[in-house]
Amino acid sequence: MTLTFDIKPTTNPTSDQERAAKLANPGFGRVFTDHMAVVQYSQDKGWHSARVESRANFPLDPAAAVLHYAQEIFEGLKAYKRDDGGVNLFRPDANAKRFWNSAERMAMAQLPQAVFIEAVEQLVRIDRAWIPGGEGSLYLRPFMIANEVFLGVKPSAEYIFAVIASPVGSYFKGGAAPVSIWVSENYTRAAVGGTGGVKCGGNYAASLKAQAEAIAHGCDQVVFLDAIERRYVEELGGMNVFFVFDDGSLSTPPLGTILPGITRDSIIKLARDAGREVREEAYSIDQWRADAKSGKLKEAFACGTAAVISPIGKVCSASGEVLINGGEAGPVAMGLRKQLVDIQYGRSPDPHQWIRDVK
Repeated sequence: MTLTFDIKPTTNPTSDQERAAKLANPGFGRVFTDHMAVVQYSQDKGWHSARVESRANFPLDPAAAVLHYAQEIFEGLKAYKRDDGGVNLFRPDANAKRFWNSAERMAMAQLPQAVFIEAVEQLVRIDRAWIPGGEGSLYLRPFMIANEVFLGVKPSAEYIFAVIASPVGSYFKGGAAPVSIWVSENYTRAAVGGTGGVKCGGNYAASLKAQAEAIAHGCDQVVFLDAIERRYVEELGGMNVFFVFDDGSLSTPPLGTILPGITRDSIIKLARDAGREVREEAYSIDQWRADAKSGKLKEAFACGTAAVISPIGKVCSASGEVLINGGEAGPVAMGLRKQLVDIQYGRSPDPHQWIRDVK
């Protein structure tokens, strides 16, 4: 299925001078572009009214289903400015597929993947002047909410899909500097049969208390353990995690209750391309501590669309703290980060055809 988007440029665009000022130091997720892409759904019409228009508030009834029953999903991907002035998207087809799967799990209308990609590309085309140069990028946030007006526990019959965009710099203030993480022993993120593998807002809402606990202990991020035994490392509050061992191999927690990260999948492929063994297996927090102290574990790093790769320098908990690689960034994490970023910006070959050129 394809839809024709009605393009309605804003009548009040941001001036070049004001946009340049905002792009000088955009931070992360605080500055937004002039437009948004929108597609609506109803049971009688299906997907309809595809358009790109001025970014604006949605009119929502107080009884809209999303406000009461949390039918909401989202994605995150980036547009990158190449040295030749062109624009790359990185694996938007994978985002579209994950969005489709998230909708299925949340009993929401499933957006055709071609419409997802077209909406993203149309927004990038009209707001491409907002893409920062250098190591900046345009963070794209496709999302869908249930907007049927009713009070009663059932799937909504109406939805709004939209894409907004935000020029961004580094996710963490220290850029790719090592981060510290807090082991959550009081809260869990997801259980078998739940929504851990879905990118829905409720998962992140449930992580905020634990993230606040991490910050209160002076850490940058929280890491969750499994909900059954409270032993096995699952993922951080918003990122997947990898471990690098003294034999050159890598391991990462298996899918099931964690988000199937696109950056995670890309790292697995790149590491295997280089001849490294990559295992998707359970790894306990006790083993993590023991391997770090013995020297068997050489590096640990978190990964995701926003931060790409962030080395983990210190693991903290109520029972003490452990340094990873002396608290420094390691060569494997930083090497993979450079390799991935160079592909995203078009600086090196794309062996897996991950890049989509936005014309």
